[in-house]
Amino acid sequence: MVKGIFRGEPRLISWNITLRCPLACAHCYVDAGGREADGVLSTKEAFGVIDQVCETGRPIIVLSGGEPLLREDIYEIARYGTEQGLRMVMGSSGYLIDGKTAARLREAGIRAVAISLDSANPAVHDSFRGMPGVWEKAVSAIRNLQDEGIGVQINMSVMRPDVSEVAGVIDLGVSLGVKDFQVFFPVPTGRARGSDIMNPRVYEGLIRGVLERYRDAPLHIRPTCAPQFRRIADELGIENPSWGRGCIAGITYCRIYANGDVTPCPYLPISAGNVREQSFAEIWHHSEVFSTLRDISRLTGKCGRCHYRSICGGCRARAYQGGGTLSTGWCDGLALPAALHGELCGEDPWCPYDPGEFAE
Repeated sequence: MVKGIFRGEPRLISWNITLRCPLACAHCYVDAGGREADGVLSTKEAFGVIDQVCETGRPIIVLSGGEPLLREDIYEIARYGTEQGLRMVMGSSGYLIDGKTAARLREAGIRAVAISLDSANPAVHDSFRGMPGVWEKAVSAIRNLQDEGIGVQINMSVMRPDVSEVAGVIDLGVSLGVKDFQVFFPVPTGRARGSDIMNPRVYEGLIRGVLERYRDAPLHIRPTCAPQFRRIADELGIENPSWGRGCIAGITYCRIYANGDVTPCPYLPISAGNVREQSFAEIWHHSEVFSTLRDISRLTGKCGRCHYRSICGGCRARAYQGGGTLSTGWCDGLALPAALHGELCGEDPWCPYDPGEFAE
């Protein structure tokens, strides 16, 4: 493996613990709703997955969905993970987090919750989320969690190329006492598959605008699903050791699907193995999919020639299903994780940067 890329242990695991959700978000990558996933892991099996994960280290586990709070055993699972020494956190719309729920999350050992907030405008957010009143619930959830001493991060999905939209959410979060923000540049998938595709240069300009605007702010802001932000930050002279590599899929991060399939990230529905058939440690350390992603010498096209390949790597999800064009819906979150059937290491079609000839 390439030194400086793969360090052996997972640092972050996102777990789609359920696909049920009370909302109908326009950009949901798994098309979550009222029906549960087929073959969802049981409580006992979930405990077993946690035991398996502990064999590889002590990563952060993000209990996600769907809406994880719709699993009746979610507090048991959170508590079990906490007792095994894992940092258990959660991703939620906030729709179900009243004061009582926030207290139960604290008691279960949840250390932090990422609340989805896509706009400072309630009407815009509610439109994205497919239900009125969701914005108010999200803001209330932030306050309820803070009252219980639970850390809060705001996850914003950028649906329009407007820096002021991002600034509005960050300013709102700051007014609520939030300092951590993940600004997602979604891959069109699930119910967002038919959405407008942002021009790569507009996309790049938006990333640059966000980085410039907040370069000296006492906040933690990380563009996500936009690995070239590392190159752009370097061009701007902005350094942040906490950022890590641009694309971390399969390197320090992976996703566990509701049925136990392990994939490099939520937007790459490629099964590296299933925890019902192999141990998580076996999948993490020996999967062909993960081994491929960890070897930057296998990158091709512009990504393979780029001297930023070790800190960026290009979006592997867009590369895998983009085929070097912008004409397809790159990643199908509706699909169950399947076997590898394409090129994992091609160039990222959303990066307009031309590195020229091969750079060492």
